[in-house]
Amino acid sequence: MKILIRLFLCLLVIYLGPVSAEKEIAAQPRYTYAWPFSAADKMRPRGGITTGSAVTLQKEPHTLWLQLQEKNLSKKEKDRRAIRAMSGSYRASFDFVELVGFTEPYHPVRPYQSWGTEYIYIIEDQPDFISLQHILVMTFEIPGQTKTQTIVVKHWRQDWMYQDTSLLRYDKNKTWVNDTRSVDSVDGKWTQAVFQVDDSPRYESVGEWVHHDNYSSWESDLTRRPLPRREFSIRNDYDLLVGTNRHTITPHGWIHEEDNLKVNTNNEHGAEQYIAREAGFNRYERIVNHDFSEGHLYWEKTKNFWSDVRLSWRKVIQTHDTIRIKDTVSEKKLFEVMFEYADEIVNYTEGQGRDFIKNILQEFIHSN
Repeated sequence: MKILIRLFLCLLVIYLGPVSAEKEIAAQPRYTYAWPFSAADKMRPRGGITTGSAVTLQKEPHTLWLQLQEKNLSKKEKDRRAIRAMSGSYRASFDFVELVGFTEPYHPVRPYQSWGTEYIYIIEDQPDFISLQHILVMTFEIPGQTKTQTIVVKHWRQDWMYQDTSLLRYDKNKTWVNDTRSVDSVDGKWTQAVFQVDDSPRYESVGEWVHHDNYSSWESDLTRRPLPRREFSIRNDYDLLVGTNRHTITPHGWIHEEDNLKVNTNNEHGAEQYIAREAGFNRYERIVNHDFSEGHLYWEKTKNFWSDVRLSWRKVIQTHDTIRIKDTVSEKKLFEVMFEYADEIVNYTEGQGRDFIKNILQEFIHSN
């Protein structure tokens, strides 16, 4: 029950709308492209019902940004410093709006807007590999109650690999395929592999970091991705995103931009049908003096378990050409099973944990 309550509160933040003491965020539409001739109520961004604690934005450029600006760095070292600069404490905001519809009749859907507070850890740092783990730490003010509640949720992970020739490509219907790139095609480039909250794969793509005097950015090639979590419960007309991602480092955080095509792969015509084009803009703004202590405690308690989960997934990915993940087993999703085990950890036992992970992945994965 505890896991369901925690996830429900998390859903209110990430899937429905803002968690903020600044209540004006959801007061009116805030999009340039949000169909200005539609009725205001129809295009009002989807919003939540929770309220969170106020945050203090960092005013001065962060140390990691200043390190990125140092002179006489090699190209690879600047790349590494740009990736590392995404770590730290943030207010993360998420904005998505459909710009164009490709079906008839097309009716614009409400934009999506939310934000939360999260800490991004550097959990692995090697010359050719950097792994960043996002942990949401949110303090809720529940309507009608005077008490607040802090919720910690392990969020997504991003792995960066230099000149990686092995990419896990999403196909469709919860299926991923291992592809091999030529050495020349990835020369000087980094792959970004993104993983779900339970460390199962989401998508992977390749791109190159570009650096100017005060500007560093990485842009992916065209990438296939599963239906996003923010639309699991409200959309059934598409099941695939095809788009590009751009990460830009700023003095006070970083920006994640998305240009997405929504695609229906399961239709009567047999071919992939394009539904709409969507723009996404996610800001990670550095904050100071925010209480992330419960997130730090959670990660300290569970990090060895999640390390074993990552290790198990790597073995699966490296040893199979195709992977398909079941939606549920015994009426539970994979993230529910993994979160429940992590919540019960007091003193992690490596042998028992690895046996549990191996058995669970065998139940959830079809592979060949």
